[in-house]
Amino acid sequence: MTVYDVTLDLSEEIVIYPGDIPPRFTKIDNGQYRVTEMVIGSHTGTHIDAPSHYLEGGMTVDEIPPGILMGRARVLDCRDAGEVIGPANLAGRIDGAKRLLLRTAFSGRREFDPGYPALSREAADLIVDAGITCLGIDTPSIEEYGGDGSVHRRLLGSGMAILELLDLSCVPEGEYFMAAMPLRLKGADGSPVRVVLWDSLEEV
Repeated sequence: MTVYDVTLDLSEEIVIYPGDIPPRFTKIDNGQYRVTEMVIGSHTGTHIDAPSHYLEGGMTVDEIPPGILMGRARVLDCRDAGEVIGPANLAGRIDGAKRLLLRTAFSGRREFDPGYPALSREAADLIVDAGITCLGIDTPSIEEYGGDGSVHRRLLGSGMAILELLDLSCVPEGEYFMAAMPLRLKGADGSPVRVVLWDSLEEV
């Protein structure tokens, strides 16, 4: 069994979406033990978007059923899609999937690029209609830079959870099992998340 940790290291060098809170870590030595003071945003690094990120009254992180974030997941290679992942990049490739992770040309990059690949509204419609419950991507956002939020609202409005800024650079297209565990932050709209894939189709 091969295990893939598709979580980026959370450090002060992490890719930051413009306007988000830059992380800061201060080590404190109290003599007998050490602690670290952390300043991070709810959408720092590899993270989850809960429906409440865009929808008033939507599910918060602590309300997302764990079953949405654990189970079979399909990785799709969309590196040839350019800046827009549209229906043609997904048609015939998502049938039967419940959790979907999109690998793009951004995977493995360590600097923000406003031209990162993103999902079109039409592709979002296709994904919702297919019954996907968890959607992940390796870019800073599922939506284009400067977008109006319509892609997020369409996806999150279906009760879907979104994972962003994954590292899928070493993960081949295929079927996996996934576990994506955010912090159980009461009432939060997002959280850093640890995401692991393994390629055995027998659960561990």
